[in-house]
Amino acid sequence: MAMEAPLKVALGTLAFVVFWILAVFPAVPCLPIGRTAGSLLGALLMVIFRVISPEEAYSAIDLPILGLLFGTMVVSVFLEKADMFKYLGHLLSWKSRGGKDLLLRICLVSAIASALFTNDTCCVVLTEFVLNVARKNNLPPKPFLLALASSSNIGSAATPIGNPQNLVIALQSGMSFVEFLSGIVVAMLVGVVVNAAILLCYFWRLLSADKDEDVDSAAAVAAEVDVNLHRFSPATMSHLNIKNSQASASDASAQSSISGAANLRCRTSSADGGVTDSAMAPDPSRDGICVSGDDGASTTWRTQLWKTCVYLVTVGMLISLLLGLNMSWTAITAALALVVLDFKDALPCLEKISYSLLIFFSGMFITVNGFNKTGIPSALWEFVEPYAQIDTVGGVALLSLVILLLSNVASNVPTVLLLGARVAASAAIVSLAEEMRAWLILAWVSTVAGNLSLLGSAANLIVCEQARKAKSFGYNLSFLGHLVFGIPSTLIVTAIGLVFVRS
Repeated sequence: MAMEAPLKVALGTLAFVVFWILAVFPAVPCLPIGRTAGSLLGALLMVIFRVISPEEAYSAIDLPILGLLFGTMVVSVFLEKADMFKYLGHLLSWKSRGGKDLLLRICLVSAIASALFTNDTCCVVLTEFVLNVARKNNLPPKPFLLALASSSNIGSAATPIGNPQNLVIALQSGMSFVEFLSGIVVAMLVGVVVNAAILLCYFWRLLSADKDEDVDSAAAVAAEVDVNLHRFSPATMSHLNIKNSQASASDASAQSSISGAANLRCRTSSADGGVTDSAMAPDPSRDGICVSGDDGASTTWRTQLWKTCVYLVTVGMLISLLLGLNMSWTAITAALALVVLDFKDALPCLEKISYSLLIFFSGMFITVNGFNKTGIPSALWEFVEPYAQIDTVGGVALLSLVILLLSNVASNVPTVLLLGARVAASAAIVSLAEEMRAWLILAWVSTVAGNLSLLGSAANLIVCEQARKAKSFGYNLSFLGHLVFGIPSTLIVTAIGLVFVRS
């Protein structure tokens, strides 16, 4: 692509720089408006500067990607509501034997869960659980926080729904869910094992002083309480007030001690104005309100049936994706099926959707499209292209290094938008298989690149912030502390994983 007029190039570059600064540094002192507003500002500047027309701006917004993002977020909200992540917490603590065992479990569970439910979601709901288990067993939290963040990033590389950049790659390349999964899943599994081995090497001494017996049952119970109290909200990532949580725990304990069994003695008014005692059970869905034993059993039965339906719909969505159905409409269909099955006003669940993320993506699509129009990305790629062919080891190494650096400087999704079509077109000259392999290399490297530094991915920042704000047992994961582990882990995992990426 030829370069545009110098004035348009300068204005387009200025708009992109504004977007980049606010995306990477959302609280920059001179304009602390955040990533979402910064994305819209960059898009607006592209139109005002006439780098692109309003019609081109609208057409740049990729609706299938937004639809897939929306659908997967709704499904994640209902899975959390159905206690899926509480069960993941049980899986981590069940018969765990010491720190090393717990570390390996966190690596494996977070990787698989991230591939199916996105890395950000898993980090939001599991961070406090990991902190609490570490505290209760007198283990240092740092190894487990790094295991959660890094394994979530690596695991999310395996599927198109694991992270946003994979969504972009899958839809732009036209790859099916199965093609994407089969091309990267081996690299993902090997990467998780290698990453866990690096963590064990780094923290072997810290974890060697752990207890050999099973994880203390009180720790497991307390961790379960934390998972129950922590409710997933992508829009706010908020927590219940600690005083309220303590009060809730006290109320639950009081009810348990009063009952001594499944039933409570509740006082009710009789028809003639008197008061009588009757055996009743607390309704868990109605905040401690007493209902008759039959009604309590009915409520429990309905809850279990609803949870089963949520899991079946989710499994059906995954099977549909594996069968090659349209990913966006499959996710939206699953989301609406869950809304209908809930049989309640959907507003409380829909309020948990991160609409700011959808708006951020819309502005980013416009901004990146405008920057592409200037011709600068094409000129830079033409300079690198002869040395970055994926049919040679040196070419793959150089391309991976470019992707890794850009992903940490400009973030992974803009990197994919800027490089994706160019890398694929260059590889397509060799063969169609090489084109698909180029897309998969881009997915693998841009995702694992998030482990390089604390700012490399949203999952890292979520773990850091959740850990820092945790009540009474918070932990500050520093930038340098992450970087010391992140650099060698990212380079080694990326290099080894590239060997197993296949089209």
